[in-house]
Amino acid sequence: MKLHLILADAPAYREWAVLGILFLVAFLFAVGNLVASALLGPARKGKIKDGTYESGMEPAGTTHQRFNVRFYLVAMIFLVFDVEVLFFIPWVTIFPKLNETWMKQYISGQLDATRAFLAVVAFTAIILLAYVYAWAKGVFKWD
Repeated sequence: MKLHLILADAPAYREWAVLGILFLVAFLFAVGNLVASALLGPARKGKIKDGTYESGMEPAGTTHQRFNVRFYLVAMIFLVFDVEVLFFIPWVTIFPKLNETWMKQYISGQLDATRAFLAVVAFTAIILLAYVYAWAKGVFKWD
């Protein structure tokens, strides 16, 4: 009887298993690259190897010099799109189940399924509008 209860809850764990496998593959990829680099890479030490590398040139100036504000603007735009992806991941993972639930509720007249879809479209449109605004302001031009 207990085995039957465990198997009844299995589909809920199957959805999380995909995310767990994704994180496991990402972790193993990172660790594998570090191990391969340590094993296969050259291990020479010296003044030149331990020195600061800056495009093959000797570093000039202090570390306290000012950067152009465009660097920060591009970083902020990157964060906006990163957060957008973080909002899309749960949406995409639960959308097939919600679609079935919405259809049942839509048929019974309890929910308008298009409202939920339009909310995601509006969210995406606002993010894209911010991208177009930044583009028009010249944030991506590196003079």
